[in-house]
Amino acid sequence: MLGGFILSKGYESFNNSETSFRKSALIQERIGLVSAHMYKQFLDYQHATMNATGIFAEMIDNLLAISESLKQSFAARGITTENIYVEHDKEKSVVVINILWHTISLTTRCNYEPQALFREGNTPLFSARIMAINGNYNELTKGVNSRSEIMKILLDKEIASLFVPADKAQNSIFKIKHLANREFFLNSTDASREFVLKVVETVCGGGLYHEEGSRKSFNI
Repeated sequence: MLGGFILSKGYESFNNSETSFRKSALIQERIGLVSAHMYKQFLDYQHATMNATGIFAEMIDNLLAISESLKQSFAARGITTENIYVEHDKEKSVVVINILWHTISLTTRCNYEPQALFREGNTPLFSARIMAINGNYNELTKGVNSRSEIMKILLDKEIASLFVPADKAQNSIFKIKHLANREFFLNSTDASREFVLKVVETVCGGGLYHEEGSRKSFNI
């Protein structure tokens, strides 16, 4: 009887070991798929962020050129140009251009994690984002440390966004907030120049109403 008990316990131990092995193999297989998927997203995030950083540096140069052109144009008309300037941080993640009574900021400080652009009827595009906002980024986010709160501010003040893919050969997608369902495609050569020009045209090509209820601005 004792021998049978020992043998029985041996079979139970073998069965438990086999079950544990199968569970472990299943876990490894499924987690392997998850890690491969996340690794691909991480690589896309890295490459897209690098591409966006390069485009953003070009945007700063273009804004400086725009600022100088505006100064020359207004000076020729006898208008003071002290309120036309460009400022950016050391990391070149935020740039602010002031044009008389208009202030526009561009930033890459919205790329905290891998994210994809939803596209109606198309495959989501994993990309980095460059946002253009109305107002001075530094003043709008002063004292705000929460990422979610910063994003609420940025989205509320958003003018437009440029979504930069991981593949440099692929076009970036330019979206204007008040034309939310439309996509404009910009190649890597033209993206920095065309984005800043369109943003400046959108903001400065319109005007402000006197405050009356919901009326705020108009385009001409």
